[in-house]
Amino acid sequence: MHDKVQVKPPKRQFLSPDFVRAMLAGHSALGLAFAALIYIVCLTGTVSVFLMELQRWEQPDGPRVTETPSPEVIAAAVRAGYEQARADNAAHDLFVSAPPRTPQRIMVTYHDHESGVEGDWLADADGRLVTRVSAAWSEFISFLHMHLHLPRTWGKYLVGLTGVALLSSLISGILSHPRIFKDAFYLRWGGSRRLQEADLHNRLGVWGLPFHVVVTLSGALLGLSTLIVGVLALAAYDGDREKAFGTLFGPRATDSKTAAPVPDLAPMIRQVQEREPKAEVASVFVEHVGTAGQVVQLGMHMPGKIAFSETFHFRGDGKLLPDPTKAEAGPGRWILGAIQPLHFGWFGGLPVKVLYGVLGLALTIVTHSGVVIWLARRRDKGRPAPGWEKVWAVVGWSQPLAFGVTAIVALLIGEGRLVAIYLATIAAALVLALVMRDGTSTARALRVLSGLALLGAVATHAYLWWGRIADPMAWWVDAAIVAAALLIALPALKRRARSASLQQFPVAA
Repeated sequence: MHDKVQVKPPKRQFLSPDFVRAMLAGHSALGLAFAALIYIVCLTGTVSVFLMELQRWEQPDGPRVTETPSPEVIAAAVRAGYEQARADNAAHDLFVSAPPRTPQRIMVTYHDHESGVEGDWLADADGRLVTRVSAAWSEFISFLHMHLHLPRTWGKYLVGLTGVALLSSLISGILSHPRIFKDAFYLRWGGSRRLQEADLHNRLGVWGLPFHVVVTLSGALLGLSTLIVGVLALAAYDGDREKAFGTLFGPRATDSKTAAPVPDLAPMIRQVQEREPKAEVASVFVEHVGTAGQVVQLGMHMPGKIAFSETFHFRGDGKLLPDPTKAEAGPGRWILGAIQPLHFGWFGGLPVKVLYGVLGLALTIVTHSGVVIWLARRRDKGRPAPGWEKVWAVVGWSQPLAFGVTAIVALLIGEGRLVAIYLATIAAALVLALVMRDGTSTARALRVLSGLALLGAVATHAYLWWGRIADPMAWWVDAAIVAAALLIALPALKRRARSASLQQFPVAA
């Protein structure tokens, strides 16, 4: 007799093929619909991680504050800021940020909602205003990331929706690749170009997944924060936005035209430090400064916590105000305080920033390569889209070119018309694409031009500031820009054999 051969039933898959196909279709649709916006937001977000270092690069002769400022220095900076705000007819709200929030700098900002006048100054180690802030390019990049230079509210909504789309793409990408975690370290390098890029796309997506989720979720919350507060006010406070803001952010100033002395910050700071000896001043916000209704929001940095600071509210006469937001400690309160540091990596010093920069660049590559893979599949199926291949090459490589050009202009003439110059650079890249042979040649040309533009920015910076650089951070930023320029341009200068369809696209250049 023959023994019976037992045939094991096929192992049931955790996700059905139909579900996986639906997720893959949704992943592709979401990615393509928001591709350009996601790419720009991710790239500018990566640069914005180093926003404070870039500000120091743009103004390397600004006063440095290398030691923790004393309460008297902070109080002096508030008084000096108020006097300057009055001189500029902008004495309404006053904000002071100090190390560790702004490394090695004390910045004083004021603005008037009605007149629209505002001012930004750097103070020295004694709290005296020394010079106005001059960081046009950093501000341009920051606003491009936060609201795309659109009207602020609508731009933030659009960026918030972009974050939601990216988060949805990440989730659908994981669900559409059931083996993505099992193959987390499987990389087919050196074979088919399309498979190689697909593997890189999936592996970068998995390796940085916790970071990707945190940064996209926090970005969506930041972008849609105004809308979220509006919905909260409608649902819980009968549409009273002021009450909703008060519950979330503590006591607010009241409208009053009666003049009052500028608050003395030193006793307030010492009052907090009696309870928290290691606390340092991170920020001071005086709402309705110089009036009887003024309120001081004192942000105190607590070492070891991700949340940038804990806020204490004082009346103008120095009395500590009860804060309803402190009555309920829990995850919601922790998230509210940590959301901005978590999004920008502004905790843990320079090592965390570098890690955020690397992971942010990985997310940018994942976004870019997703469209590249989609175009390659079209070509492999006999449905090439050479026009879109050129367009995507322009989307990808016109950004570093535009960054370099706007940096040169900002260094030479200040704010100028950076938005117009940015758009004109992208338009010129599109015109260049019209005369180029294909996506590959377009990408190569733009990569070389990008490298030259970034090197031009460093050369311009060196020419303008030679012999006057007092902040060593400027040299580090110059070195980082040179390295970025070489990494972008050198591969494009190498002659490579055309062997696969994916070499029609910018990542193959």
